[in-house]
Amino acid sequence: MSSALNKDHLRIASVNVNGLRAAYKNGMAAWLEPREVDILCLQEVRAPDAIVRELLGEGWHILHAEAEAKGRAGVAIASRQEPLETRNGIGDDYFATAGRWVEADFRVPDAAGNPVQLTVASAYVHSGEAGTPKQDDKYRFLDVMSTRLPELTKHSDHALVVGDLNVAHTPRDIRNSKGNLKKAGHLPEERAYFDRFFGEEIGWHDVHRNLAGDVDGPYTWWSWRGKAFDNDTGWRIDYHMATPGLAASAISAVVDRAASWDTRFSDHAPLVVDYQL
Repeated sequence: MSSALNKDHLRIASVNVNGLRAAYKNGMAAWLEPREVDILCLQEVRAPDAIVRELLGEGWHILHAEAEAKGRAGVAIASRQEPLETRNGIGDDYFATAGRWVEADFRVPDAAGNPVQLTVASAYVHSGEAGTPKQDDKYRFLDVMSTRLPELTKHSDHALVVGDLNVAHTPRDIRNSKGNLKKAGHLPEERAYFDRFFGEEIGWHDVHRNLAGDVDGPYTWWSWRGKAFDNDTGWRIDYHMATPGLAASAISAVVDRAASWDTRFSDHAPLVVDYQL
């Protein structure tokens, strides 16, 4: 990374912006400008390509998948370094125009200064709704992820999937686990996918959880309703999922939680991780 040449780590940030135009109107630029991010992954962009480029400004290489449905979904990867190659879509034609998955390959130096390949995906999993076709789409997407992750393991030296994955994996990832066991986002069937992602079968790692340890949260999403943000009644549904070697190189993970409810630029907070390859 061009900016990474002057520092010993690679900084990768992920945030569901809940509409990029609204996020910028509510102060996203003031967060991003001083943050020294090398790769910025966005979800729920909900804006035309020209607007995305205009808002992010100069100095970024931008890969953006707009959803066919106006004002819905949309994912992007903005990087300081030009990617070697990019791909739009997760590999299932059913989701081809859904604006939910983009991938970019980068060449980065390892600890010895040798070039290695890093693949980064920005993902936005369906929120779902128990017992409806929306939930069927969510399971179909998670099924395709179960196929794609092992492919990415073989494709690059290191691979990383970040984004709003819309599942709170364990009771530590949600303030009220028992009260949400029948709600989309914490259903046992959804959580079983993450058991596989982070288990022996697929073997990826939950970078944020690895670094945070066995604690509640830190949460990344809070409902706009009631006092959820003020009381920290949140969900940890934004992830950095990494192949083992990359996960082992992560040195810090920070949730950039706004100082107060009225200073948020999204209902999600950015998750920023530093990797020391």
